[in-house]
Amino acid sequence: MYNKGNDVYLSKTLTWILRHGAHKEGFTISSDGYVPVSQILAYKQLKGKFNVNDIIKVVENNNKQRFTLIKSDSGELKIKANQGHSIGVVKELDLTPITDCCGVENVIHGTYLRNWDKIKREGLSRMTREHIHFTESIDKNKCISGVRGNVEILIYIDLKKALDSGFKFYLSPNKVILSPGDINGLISSEFFFKVVNIIENINLSY
Repeated sequence: MYNKGNDVYLSKTLTWILRHGAHKEGFTISSDGYVPVSQILAYKQLKGKFNVNDIIKVVENNNKQRFTLIKSDSGELKIKANQGHSIGVVKELDLTPITDCCGVENVIHGTYLRNWDKIKREGLSRMTREHIHFTESIDKNKCISGVRGNVEILIYIDLKKALDSGFKFYLSPNKVILSPGDINGLISSEFFFKVVNIIENINLSY
């Protein structure tokens, strides 16, 4: 019998392995983030519970397009997370540099009210990840890559000002906008264009 909970468990486990846990758990991970599917299926938390078709189904049905599957020249199936890594060895993701504002409607970061005071003081932080995540648009009726559906604050970045100041921005294969921030992994409030509390529908000062 089909059990949606199994797909959720597999998706969350894949996300953790491919973004954060591959090295710690002894997986072979390439500089562009790929791990052999055979190793994934042999992992202690998944072994005997899932097969290749289960992984293919999760990749194809993931509404945020978190993963990419490829087949190597030797026929080996490999999988990667499209973004969100905290594994230092992953440096060659398939990212498209954003060099100007043409064609980019917005650069929006979603967060929560509990984080706002710290963000206002210190700026947005990539924390343990390689990048700060953004989306170009918000639609409450859709599941959007780059922002959680229950965020309370939307921070709009002044993309032109940030690019002119040397910040780097990239577009991932699943349309998430990414930035490593400055040398400290931060984007200060100086580069905020607008901040909206969407719970009360008011603009916040910063």
